Amino acid sequence: MQHTLAHLKKGETAVITDVSSREIPLKLLEMGCLPGNTVELLQIAPLADPIYLNINGSHLAIRKETAALILIEKTAK
Repeated sequence: MQHTLAHLKKGETAVITDVSSREIPLKLLEMGCLPGNTVELLQIAPLADPIYLNINGSHLAIRKETAALILIEKTAK
């Protein structure tokens, strides 16, 4: 089973492995959401959407449906 950003739990870290979906906004790629970058889930909104991430020092919030398109490999914290 492949994991996506949507599978992360608060405080978990991962490395982005693939962002090849055409449905990922270009703005996310420009903000560092690229393969090889480290991501940490900082916060989850009260209704579970959006999620708040730290990607290589940049903080951003993305919708769960977008997070489900970004493949990751979980890392030990």
